[in-house]
Amino acid sequence: MFTLATPDLQAERIGNTDTPGVWHFSSGQPGRTLMVSALVHGNELCGAWALKDLLASGIRPRRGSLILAFCNLAAFDTFDPANHDASRFLDEDMNRAWTAERLDNPTTRDRRRAVELLPWLKRSDWLLDLHSMHEPSEPLQLTGLLPRNIALALKLKTPRHIIVDAGHKDGTRMRDYGRYSDANDAEACSLLVECGYHGDPSSHAVARDQVARMLMAADIVDAADIPSDWLLPEPEAQHVLEVTHAIVAPSMNVRFSQDWKGLERLPEAGSIIGWADDQPIVTPYDNCTLIMPSLRQLLPGVTVVRLARDYRR
Repeated sequence: MFTLATPDLQAERIGNTDTPGVWHFSSGQPGRTLMVSALVHGNELCGAWALKDLLASGIRPRRGSLILAFCNLAAFDTFDPANHDASRFLDEDMNRAWTAERLDNPTTRDRRRAVELLPWLKRSDWLLDLHSMHEPSEPLQLTGLLPRNIALALKLKTPRHIIVDAGHKDGTRMRDYGRYSDANDAEACSLLVECGYHGDPSSHAVARDQVARMLMAADIVDAADIPSDWLLPEPEAQHVLEVTHAIVAPSMNVRFSQDWKGLERLPEAGSIIGWADDQPIVTPYDNCTLIMPSLRQLLPGVTVVRLARDYRR
């Protein structure tokens, strides 16, 4: 059930730059440039709510700069809570478009919007990309593979689960574009947070918590600038999981063995979790954790579940 209200973005979509939906605030003082992005997928409303809250709060950077981007506004404009999957994108998933080849050939509406956003992404030093999930699940912090991002996720102290992953075979995410995947660029950090189920109001609170923590970690605001009710309780410890396998649909003939919700930990290697083209999908090792299993966006080439183990530092 989709119970998160749809935000009114009539004012926010204007922005204060030449790019609709993009806001830029500079302190005039040295410091990082932090970009916070929302609505990369048009049905993921939690990030839009968090940016709306941030703009309304009047919080502005004391050091460095802040970029806020309401990304796929055209997809958002088609949003219907009764058919929310349909507004994920217009022509193709914007969060698979971040390669030079695709951006140089903006043949879809989603790519053309990505091209508009690209100069702002290139200006940023840190990126927080706010998302939500197809299925009800605990929030997840997706770091990519670079140790500096894992360290930043641990510094934020929430959410409980940190996922070290390489992305998707069907394209490159915004959080992995350019310098954000350069192992030698120690100053560039990017995180993608899955704030919970798309339609759960708690996803709004998670997104706002992550924005607050990232603002402080980037040192562009002071802790006293953040409203106290924006921060969620911290877990006793964070759990870092490393994705070792991404199960990609070879066709539309994919089904799961049960209604997996995500973060299930299967104790025995060889456990059947589903079938693809009638061949079993099995866990490759003991204590395998399922990450974001979902068939809601099933298409050939789409990742339907990721398999993870405890991170080996």
